[in-house]
Parts: sequence; structure tokens; C-alpha cells
Amino acid sequence: MQTRDQKYAIDVLKHVEEVKKVQGKAEARKYGVMCHKLPILIHTAGLAQALAFVESRKGPIYGIFLNDLGRTVGEEKPLAAAARTKQLNDYMRLTSQVMAALVWYKRFAQSVLGVDVSNTDEEGV
Repeated sequence: MQTRDQKYAIDVLKHVEEVKKVQGKAEARKYGVMCHKLPILIHTAGLAQALAFVESRKGPIYGIFLNDLGRTVGEEKPLAAAARTKQLNDYMRLTSQVMAALVWYKRFAQSVLGVDVSNTDEEGV
């Protein structure tokens, strides 16, 4: 039996490798930068507002990122919509799951996509 972290690691690696393979370098970088910035946004603004911010970004890579993250945590509805409609206990659980998954997104963004944590300032992100 696998732990939640093991399942997240396997799933996230698959998503990040797919982004690297299919998307251009600039789009993959935006994906990686968002992997690094979203935990901070969630911590400061809350899950629903942080996901609404990502949703509002221009470009399909942000939608891909939200879809990947939602699938990783096992959410059937679009992740931002789910965060807006959950009851408090479920919202807190979803926030915890998203934050746990984002640990893996950050790690693989750095190792697979080469996004450096000290240099994540990108235009438009």
C-alpha cells in the first residue's frame, strides 16, 4: 500500500514530465514558476482566492496546471470551483491535500523543469 505522498509523487512526476515534453520552454517555465508561487499565495490569501488568481491568468498553461493539480488530489470538479463550494471541513481538507501535492510540484519543477527557486520572478506570473 502506498502513502498519499508516494501517490502524489508518482502522479506529479507524470504531469511535470508531460508538460516538459509537450509544452514549449517558456510555457513549461510558467508552469514551474506557478508550482513555486502557489503555496505562498494559498498561505497568504487562502485556497479559493489563490486558485481564482491562477484561473484568471492568461494562457492555457495555467488551466493545464489547475487540471493537473486537481487530478493529483482526486478532485472530480474543476479545482477552483470545488474550493469555492466546499463546506468548511472539506475546504480545510482540500487545502491540506493541495499543499501536500504542491510540495511535489515544487520539487519536480526544480528538478525536471529546471525552475530555480531563487529566480521565479517571471513576467505575467
